Amino acid sequence: MDEENKLSRKTVLRAALAAGVAAPVALIGGPALARTTAAGGGVPELTPSCHDGDEPTIEQTEGPYFKPNSPERTNLVTPGTQGTRLTVSGYVFGLACQPVARALLDFWQADVNGAYDNVGYTFRGHQYTNAQGAFTLSTIVPGLYPGRTRHIHVKVQAPGRPILTTQLYFPNEPRNNTDTIFDARLLMTVRDNGSAKEGAFDFVLNVPQSPTSTATPTSGPPTSTPPGGTSWAVGTAYAAGARVTYGGRGYVCLQGHTAQPGWEPPAVPALWRAE
Repeated sequence: MDEENKLSRKTVLRAALAAGVAAPVALIGGPALARTTAAGGGVPELTPSCHDGDEPTIEQTEGPYFKPNSPERTNLVTPGTQGTRLTVSGYVFGLACQPVARALLDFWQADVNGAYDNVGYTFRGHQYTNAQGAFTLSTIVPGLYPGRTRHIHVKVQAPGRPILTTQLYFPNEPRNNTDTIFDARLLMTVRDNGSAKEGAFDFVLNVPQSPTSTATPTSGPPTSTPPGGTSWAVGTAYAAGARVTYGGRGYVCLQGHTAQPGWEPPAVPALWRAE
């Protein structure tokens, strides 16, 4: 069988994951995603590492318009929103092609006119992958910003791991050839669905994994409660601006969330800032 015709292990894993959940739209081909089903329905065992030519997703500049404290939501569209509707779906994987559950994804983008909301949180929002490592974002196709091609910004972070800051791009955009930041490795797979568009992209994080287990949050050191402080605790819902102590140090919450193992303040700078 030709190398180009072989079904990659990660492709099969995507199909298996999609079969067990409310699957994102099946998009075939493209540089970032090929969610197809295996012939005969067999799913081979995973290899110890991703041998699909998939290196960790590359980093890109944050740009000048990132804002912390975005609301937790998967839908950035509100009644009256102008622009072509776009759904972006995909998975977050680690280095062994295993899905990463509870990975944080923080998206922000321009509106249909190419403008960013720097006062409020229009077209800004964060979410977490589900147990299968899947995410879905409902938004619009962003407008063109001067000097740039069409793009969506995103920060991705596995529990207790460093933040990946990058951008997603659209295929067949004329400005892709002139934008000095554009990188084809970050192209989404995009197709039309009536008057809307559906895109997909899988992130591969630099997260060590065994070949038979998903990346799960790890427990941190026990919390401590200095006099007058409120100790950080798993299962607690924290609002933006909330203050806690952890390991004898104070932290302020940047984004509302429910605390999970592995999301201890010093390990998740996207959620907590040391005071």
